[in-house]
Amino acid sequence: MTAMPTRHPAVWIAVAVLCVPIAAATAQSPDASLKSPTWPPPPAADVKARAFAWLDAQKPSNDIQAAADALWSTLPDEPAGAELLERLAGTFALVDRHAAGLVELCSQPKREPLLPKQKWLTEEKTPPLMADNLRLLYGRWLAHQALYDESLEQLSGLKPGEVVAPAMLLFYQGVVHHRLLQKKPATAAIEQLLSGTDSSPRRYVAVARLMQYDLAGLKDDTLDHIARRMNDIRRRLDLGRAGKRVRKVEDGVIKSLDKLIKKIEEQQRQCAGGGGGENIRSSRPANDSRIMGGKGRGEVVKRNVGSHSGWGDLPPKQREEALQQIGRDFPAHYRDIIEQYFRRLAAGEREQGLGAGN
Repeated sequence: MTAMPTRHPAVWIAVAVLCVPIAAATAQSPDASLKSPTWPPPPAADVKARAFAWLDAQKPSNDIQAAADALWSTLPDEPAGAELLERLAGTFALVDRHAAGLVELCSQPKREPLLPKQKWLTEEKTPPLMADNLRLLYGRWLAHQALYDESLEQLSGLKPGEVVAPAMLLFYQGVVHHRLLQKKPATAAIEQLLSGTDSSPRRYVAVARLMQYDLAGLKDDTLDHIARRMNDIRRRLDLGRAGKRVRKVEDGVIKSLDKLIKKIEEQQRQCAGGGGGENIRSSRPANDSRIMGGKGRGEVVKRNVGSHSGWGDLPPKQREEALQQIGRDFPAHYRDIIEQYFRRLAAGEREQGLGAGN
């Protein structure tokens, strides 16, 4: 078996494929182990029939009817789920002003700091055909804008049989849970997607497998896990989020760092208690990822890393001591990640007049 690439950089690069235009996703996976899905996508003819049945119920004008005919006349013979979803959404937009506004919003990058609530999507009077599929359209767009919490709000509760693009739904559910480090639901969505590779776009299958591999090696309270949560905090601060959700993640990072430092101190004590061999030096340099012992007594000064999210309030001397402690026992790039985190979080706390939203 060939070696897999370094875990999370490979996944981040692969997930960047999400920004490729949807037309690039029409090719189906050539995998030799193709599987028929337990969530078969609906036939294009059925989707078109349902779209026009909805339109007829709205009693459209001749102009709107002609626009709908033109919209569906360009549908390929074997359309992908994304093409069906976009034409269905376009049909809704011809008649419904809320749908038209949402389709317009999802056709361009995010421009405003605050997004409209779109409460109408969950109102009882909104037909399920419209609500479910436009929630998927909106959730996909939100994921592209790195608004993962908002995307999850739209995608949660949706099932493959309720939308015209089930592979897309499962893929973006997997992506959003993965980026929020929600291992169990991410794995479930990915496994369901991979249960039907012959009905999934090639890039969905490729990225899903990378995410699956990545999640299998993700362990709580490791430096990898801590670094990802720090990146999530940075993402939220970049989006202007400085409220309860951010503070909750910050508190979790602090607790994990406390555990790591205590673990390091305990390992140093154990190494020091081993005695003997302190004048023997290895002719090989230490492996960068291996925790090394030393010839000292293993007595470590307790670091006051705080019990709240105020990393910006930590005195510079104590902060540097904590960084040096981590830098001595772990690869250098982890020290850089943590140092950047301190700087960004300190800057964020100085500007916390942004409100208490996310």
